[in-house]
Amino acid sequence: MRRKAYGASPRALLVILVPAFAAFLATADFTALARAQEKPNDVHVLPVQGTVYVLTGDGGNITLQVGEDGVLLVNTGQVALTDKVLAAIRTLSDKPLHYLINTDDDEDNVVGNESIAKVGRTIAGGNVVGNIGESAGSTATVIAYQTVLDRMSAAAGKRPAAPEGAWPTDTYTLDHKDLFFNDEGIRVFHQPAAHTDGDSMVFFRRSDVISVGDIFLTTGYPVIDMQRGGSIQGVVDGLNHLMRLAIPGTVQGGPTDERGTMLIPGHGRICDEGDLAFYQEMITVIRDRVQDMIKKGMTLEQVKAARPTMDYDPRYGKDAGPWTTDMFVEAVYRSLSEKKH
Repeated sequence: MRRKAYGASPRALLVILVPAFAAFLATADFTALARAQEKPNDVHVLPVQGTVYVLTGDGGNITLQVGEDGVLLVNTGQVALTDKVLAAIRTLSDKPLHYLINTDDDEDNVVGNESIAKVGRTIAGGNVVGNIGESAGSTATVIAYQTVLDRMSAAAGKRPAAPEGAWPTDTYTLDHKDLFFNDEGIRVFHQPAAHTDGDSMVFFRRSDVISVGDIFLTTGYPVIDMQRGGSIQGVVDGLNHLMRLAIPGTVQGGPTDERGTMLIPGHGRICDEGDLAFYQEMITVIRDRVQDMIKKGMTLEQVKAARPTMDYDPRYGKDAGPWTTDMFVEAVYRSLSEKKH
């Protein structure tokens, strides 16, 4: 039975916190983190599994798949790091960049689109061969869910429209889009109303790696952007979806170094199914606690005072920065309250 932290004793909290902190110590990749912190503006290449790598640096993670067909990227990072990202790619492959997938329209995922896509090439075939204009085929194909293009191509509030060269050139509106690239099936699937209403996750089937975007982070609580259609229930649904896809290595029956399904979060370290399970349980518990408080008629300020995230704050909480614990609790509360009405 789940224990509600706002009514737990200090002794009970230790029972919860100590194992959780020990699990964090056991799974954290401190070597990679320390290396990134030494030179925060450098881009580091870390192998994940199969043909998939992750590029880490100043900003969100960039997923990279390489093979005989060429190069595919998930997200692009900051414009200032474009040259370093391209140099890191060339340490692994001299093949053309053909695909670029955006998991949402967050700036740290899309601002490098134009500068990186223009060094790539669109794959054309069938009746298109010989007819496609040189300028149209001289950039990589940029894939995203339709609402990402809608937002990037139109100004909203204080946020101006993105340059046209950064816009997605291939959008989808159904629940998924499939590719076959580098001898591997790749499914890009939409997760409705989670971090935003335009979230995509990318499943590299043969490599058994999922690039999950900003639905799952190891650096803090998930950002729920309600102005862009996000919701706590959508985040929970996304994590549940990932749990259905991910398989632990001990179940797959592979060699002893087989790690099962690996996950690349939008920010933070590479994870496995065990890390995902802990995060999914945490977010579900927090949702249930806030939902219970709402049913009891508690106001937003009363919910904040009750600290429904208290037992997880030592690992994921933040008192300052662009996304604080207070902002997360408020987003959960408002998301559930709006759903109720």
